[in-house]
Amino acid sequence: MKLFGKMTIIGIGLLGASLAKACKERGLVGEITGYGRNRENLEKAQALKIIDHCPASLAEAVKDADLIVLCTPVTTIVPLIQSMVAEIRSGTLITDVGSVKEPVVKEAEKVVPEGMFFVGSHPIAGGENSGLEASTANLYEGAKCIVTPTEKTDKKALEKINALWQAVGMQIINLSTEEHDFVFGAVSHLPHIIVYALMNTLGALKTQDNRAVTAFSGAGLKDITRIASSDPVMWRDICLSNRNHSLDLIDRFQNKLDEIRSTIEKGDGQALKEEFMAANKYRLNVI
Repeated sequence: MKLFGKMTIIGIGLLGASLAKACKERGLVGEITGYGRNRENLEKAQALKIIDHCPASLAEAVKDADLIVLCTPVTTIVPLIQSMVAEIRSGTLITDVGSVKEPVVKEAEKVVPEGMFFVGSHPIAGGENSGLEASTANLYEGAKCIVTPTEKTDKKALEKINALWQAVGMQIINLSTEEHDFVFGAVSHLPHIIVYALMNTLGALKTQDNRAVTAFSGAGLKDITRIASSDPVMWRDICLSNRNHSLDLIDRFQNKLDEIRSTIEKGDGQALKEEFMAANKYRLNVI
């Protein structure tokens, strides 16, 4: 079932290219235009028939689009909207895939003119590999998508965005922007911060014989630190965009570390065991 005539995706990486593939496979859009900073990447996507067109200018890319999906770093979303609004026709719907919502949605609603619509989205999908080459038509199947409507959100626009994500196989959950940023600050942003800090701590450690301690690491360390390979620029922008929640959650984690440190210092084996058992139970809830 066709949902949109022309869809423009800005940022043809893992998420953008996967969305294009999913929409093509399911016949959800009439044509797909791609735009981004990397011309070679865009031309490759067109050659592979992931997208139909790749104009050289943003103005040309968004012209006559029914839907524009911003698959770019969170700090670029509002500036991109500001750059394109003069070229967008009335009725155009804009959404994004960013993992920080409150500052993005608040500012986007200020710059989107009346007659055009913005609805914040955050599809919880991805993988270890990034980029066009890692894209797949089934990336979104069975995954959750957080949609963050506000009091200003147009109901029909919200219905259309929900229909898009549902059509590519996602389960829709509506959250307020503030609740979204608290939740994902906890389950996504804080873990990245912790793992970056852990790797920097271990990476700087050497033995008395000047051997790097990380040279002795096994599969366990590799498993728990996988996300330290994530894009540093993207995660810099995420942490700064979600600054208040990031700082609050770092404090909460630091308090828990201090409790465990105190337990070890006291030699309280029973309390330490209970701490670890509680973690085992929480982990079971996650998996």
